[in-house]
Amino acid sequence: MPTVKLSAQDRALLLDGAHYDPHALLGAHPVEGGTLVRALRPLARRVAVRAGGADVPLDDEGDGFFAGVLAGPAPEAYQLVVAYPDGTELVADDPYRFLPALGELDLHLIAEGRHERLWEALGARPMTHQGVAGTRFTVWAPNARGVRVTGDFTHWDPTQLPMRSLGSSGVWELFVPGVDAGALYKYDVLGADGAHSLRADPLARRTECPPANASIVHRSSYVWGDADWLASRAKRPAHAAPLSIYELHPASWRPGLGYRELAERLPAYVRDMGFTHVELMPPAEHPFGGSWGYQVTGYYAPTARLGGPDDFKHLVDALHRAGIGVLIDWVPAHFPKDEWALARFDGTPCYEHPDPRRAEHPDWGTLEFDYGRREVRNFLVANAVYWCEEYHVDGLRVDAVASMLYLDYSREDGQWLPNAHGGRENLDAVAFLQEMNATVYRRCPGVITVAEESTAWDGVTRATNHGGLGFGFKWNMGWMHDTLLYLGEDPVHRAWHHHRMTFAMHYAYSENYVLPISHDEVVHGKGALVSKTPGDWWRRRADVRAYLAFMWSHPGKQLLFMGQEFAQGAEWSEAEGPQWWVLADDYVAAGDHRGVRDLVRDLNARYRATPALWERDTDPGGFAWITADAATDNVLAFLRFAADGSPLLAVSNFSAVVRHGYRLGVPGLADAWREVINTDELRYGGGGVTNPEPLKAETTPSHGQPVSVTPTLPPLATVWLVPA
Repeated sequence: MPTVKLSAQDRALLLDGAHYDPHALLGAHPVEGGTLVRALRPLARRVAVRAGGADVPLDDEGDGFFAGVLAGPAPEAYQLVVAYPDGTELVADDPYRFLPALGELDLHLIAEGRHERLWEALGARPMTHQGVAGTRFTVWAPNARGVRVTGDFTHWDPTQLPMRSLGSSGVWELFVPGVDAGALYKYDVLGADGAHSLRADPLARRTECPPANASIVHRSSYVWGDADWLASRAKRPAHAAPLSIYELHPASWRPGLGYRELAERLPAYVRDMGFTHVELMPPAEHPFGGSWGYQVTGYYAPTARLGGPDDFKHLVDALHRAGIGVLIDWVPAHFPKDEWALARFDGTPCYEHPDPRRAEHPDWGTLEFDYGRREVRNFLVANAVYWCEEYHVDGLRVDAVASMLYLDYSREDGQWLPNAHGGRENLDAVAFLQEMNATVYRRCPGVITVAEESTAWDGVTRATNHGGLGFGFKWNMGWMHDTLLYLGEDPVHRAWHHHRMTFAMHYAYSENYVLPISHDEVVHGKGALVSKTPGDWWRRRADVRAYLAFMWSHPGKQLLFMGQEFAQGAEWSEAEGPQWWVLADDYVAAGDHRGVRDLVRDLNARYRATPALWERDTDPGGFAWITADAATDNVLAFLRFAADGSPLLAVSNFSAVVRHGYRLGVPGLADAWREVINTDELRYGGGGVTNPEPLKAETTPSHGQPVSVTPTLPPLATVWLVPA
């Protein structure tokens, strides 16, 4: 029986991947006298339809089209039997006999930019549809002329699987029977500019290992074991709990280890060192390893360099079971221009802003997201939720927030346009950050968000319903810059820079702060922490020990980058990782580095055991200066108070001389005070100037306090005292 011929126009549109509704032409359709079945298999030698136990050959119509008419109505189910020139024969259900596998509610939420679990609607999803196992492919490309899915299951022939447009949502969809987890795929996008480009899936949950960049169909089989952790993490507000963060670059913490191997070693080390949390530099997929993850192309996939998605889950799970929280760096500020990724995804500015003055990031050679476009905002908000819900992470440290907030960030006059009110604030980015924070905190109890924000923007950690951005914490970049500048001065000059150590207390309670000594401070020629200080090796280590104890006792949570916990001498290199060898028995100065490591371990232990150091971090009543103006002595002393009023006295002597009998006022709460931390102890590598016996509280008033103590202050050291 003759078939209904394709029009020349339809044939051309299908072959060029430009047809918005290929299901109208391919698959089974009623015609006079029976059912027309048409298939597009450009690599095939012959194609037949298998239905009711019989095979009906289809006629070769050229250009890869095969068609024939079956007698009677369309069968409820049929398969295509496809023979190839090499003699192989494949039998599979016809993709073009299936209804859309994406529901109307999903499409509505996507169009509204309100799909909070977007990864369940877009991307590659293995599923059973109309009783057949396969994978649903869905991608948002609103201005594309056509989209096709291709992969190892089509021998990377881009022609045979055109997708259908699902209307004004901008989503393209195709259910492909027989495709399962592990299959490689990409999208062939015919852009609005008339050019084809082969694209990785923006919602891919797994990717090839760079430099390869195909997406991989993924189905998780991981069984979590951290239910107790998830149930307990929200019981105490993070602001009133100990929070001591160990930042690391997973690929170089121990070079060569994958997620599974890290899970065997990292939790034990972090737990031994006493940190409450780790912060992983961006785990999302990125093409250039030297970007350390800060130029992301696969926002929904952990980098394949260290293993698969379930391997990453295993690492998070192992940390949780060891009692350690997991924060990740998250990068919604910009993305790279790779032509196979997000840039001009549908032939137009799609994820990036259409105005070049808003799209091009002047510092990093990347593109900025269009935060005013609801689908783009949804892509990012859902991504924040994704890492928290699918990977159980406990927090997001949001990178480069300042670059998002200001339209003139790193731009000269004439390179930016004011907002609708004539100001420099990026109102779209503000709305996005507010929505992201509000959504994460609503959906994920116990999760925190942390802003890397370096300006004086008002209300970074204020609640969104009070006009703030809604972050839980903000990195205190001012504290970090000021104190490191002070630390870099020779002790004889520090008197002239004393204000750098005290200024942060003028604004300490304007936001909820984290004190960050991060990777940014130990790369690009800045040197390691220990190399920032003047003097000989002993003095440098003493300065670092004193500084770390000052940091641990200062209001705010603390973050320390890997390698700095044992005072490695070289700045960080992602190719080498921390200098673990300086701790080895056969290294001549191993004891020096071990001393700093042991101090950090003890600081964490004492910190966690002392509510005065964290319980009232956001309460001005939890802090009191004893002396903030002893500039000529290079001495700082302050009290921290727990909720029950129990105090800790922290005293730092950043001069190179011993100060005997240094009188300091203390509350009249105890008859004596004892030393619980002294960074000059011999076991830390110090000179051994300590106060071994409890210090009797004398009735001599001092510093506005009713009694006083007179400890000996070691040189370049910090001492913590508590009531005996």
